[in-house]
Formats: sequence, C-alpha cells, structure tokens
Amino acid sequence: MNIQGIDHVVLRVRDLDGAVSFYQRVLGCPVERRQDAIGMVQMRAGRALIDLVSVDGSLGQRGGAAPGRDGHNMDHLCLALANFDPDAVKSELERHGIVVGEIGSRFGASGEGVSLYFTDPEGNRIELRGA
Repeated sequence: MNIQGIDHVVLRVRDLDGAVSFYQRVLGCPVERRQDAIGMVQMRAGRALIDLVSVDGSLGQRGGAAPGRDGHNMDHLCLALANFDPDAVKSELERHGIVVGEIGSRFGASGEGVSLYFTDPEGNRIELRGA
C-alpha cells in the first residue's frame, strides 16, 4: 500500500444546514455535492472532502446516538493550510465569534509545525496547521 493522504472524513451532525454554513462561510469549503435523499452534503477541502451527515437522515441514523458533550464521532480533524499565518487565521476565526485555543508547535504528517485548535458548532475539534 502507498497511502497518499486523506480522501475524506465523515462527520455526523445534528444541524446539517448550520454545519454546511460553518464549513462554507468560516473555512471556505464549497459544497461539492448534495445527497439530500440520504441526508449528506460533501464539502471540498483542498484535495479532500468533508462529508456532513445529518443524524436524522437515513445514513446518519445508522451511526447511533448523535454526537454531544459525552460522546463524539472523532477526537479532531486537522486541515493543512497553505501560507499558514496563525495570527491572521486566529483573527479571522475570532471575527466569526469562534474561541481559538493556544497556538503552539505540534507534530503531524508534515513533521513539527505550528497549529491552533477550535470547535465547530457541533462540538467537533478542528486543528489548522501549515501545509
């Protein structure tokens, strides 16, 4: 096997329209495809997709209880950004009312690098770091 990267990540969400709005408006991920019959919207994130699945849709119901304070679908999603300026990104996120965690150096797929964390409206933790 020769893995080239992440193709997509799937997040089960309680408020599909709110999640789509957040990923589109705040992170700049355009809608790639909608599959309303199964309650899924696929958002483009560079070469990868972020699939948002409504917990009320036919696909989302297969996953059990909705994510919440005591249970999550994942620990976090890390998105690599080109030309990453952590202070500028933090300011942009805060402009949208998002509380940003500490900016720090962390290890990831591209080695040691500066990143920051925040949560989306569904409580999913997101890490942004330089590519």
